[in-house]
Amino acid sequence: MMLADPVLRIRGLRKAYGGVVAVDGLDLDLARGEVLGLLGHNGAGKTTLISSVAGLRRPDAGTITIDGVDLRRDPVAVRRRLGLAPQETAIYPDATVHDNLRVFGALAGLRRRALRRAIEQTAPAFGLDALMHRRASALSGGQRRRVHTAAAVLHRPPLLLLDEPTVGADVATRDALLELVGDLARDGAGVCYSTHYLPEVEQLGATVAVLHRGRLLARGTTNELVATHASSAVELAFDGDPPALPGATAHADGRLRVPADDPAATAAQLLSRLPADAHLTSLALVRDDLEGAYRALTADPTRHPASEVDRHAEVPA
Repeated sequence: MMLADPVLRIRGLRKAYGGVVAVDGLDLDLARGEVLGLLGHNGAGKTTLISSVAGLRRPDAGTITIDGVDLRRDPVAVRRRLGLAPQETAIYPDATVHDNLRVFGALAGLRRRALRRAIEQTAPAFGLDALMHRRASALSGGQRRRVHTAAAVLHRPPLLLLDEPTVGADVATRDALLELVGDLARDGAGVCYSTHYLPEVEQLGATVAVLHRGRLLARGTTNELVATHASSAVELAFDGDPPALPGATAHADGRLRVPADDPAATAAQLLSRLPADAHLTSLALVRDDLEGAYRALTADPTRHPASEVDRHAEVPA
């Protein structure tokens, strides 16, 4: 179902680096007020996608529309409509926290009274009140991460792009960031949240888009993906040829998967039955949750062509 008025609309997006295709003909909509958890292994295309939407990389093909404005036609207007917090912390180390926020707010188009009000409202939400006159170079990693993300949301953009926002963050910073992301979405912002931490996606109540080699592998709510793709199992990997195990199926990467209602009990039984010459290198208990759905989707993507699994490429408003 196509959204009537998405905050972000991507059609036919393609980006290659030499002979390596990072994003391959991607279509994606993001609703206002939606948090989208963008998932995928390293190299799946998540950062290239976010960088393209932010205007930092020029796509080879396709269109990107943000809050009704075409990125290619009016990049300046688009930049005022989005906030970006990339993976690498990007603040001025020799400037104070206050001056960092003032600079980034001005770059986003805020002036005078509006800029002061935005800083006064944003700093407490990130626990920065006591740090405003401290140089960024004197902050801890978690504190710098707070300033970094605060700078992206100062102007309350309709679209917020967060690329691995909690990497290196302490527990307090992570909790504060997740709470603020939820607040921004409830206020109507669309949030694209790229992460490897699946519990964060569940905590945010986010919808999910799974990328693989630059293509959209699956799109839907957590409950939909779990119901469609997850099942409890035990997964085993071996050095050399795996042994024959009852009920086991082989993944494309050589791992064995054994369905199990009680993965822990089944794992114990399997270990007791392994032949003496079997060289087990890893064992994983897969639950019927988002992690289980993600493992199933990415273990053998050829089993899930987009025409079959991408039933929710457009999430209804």
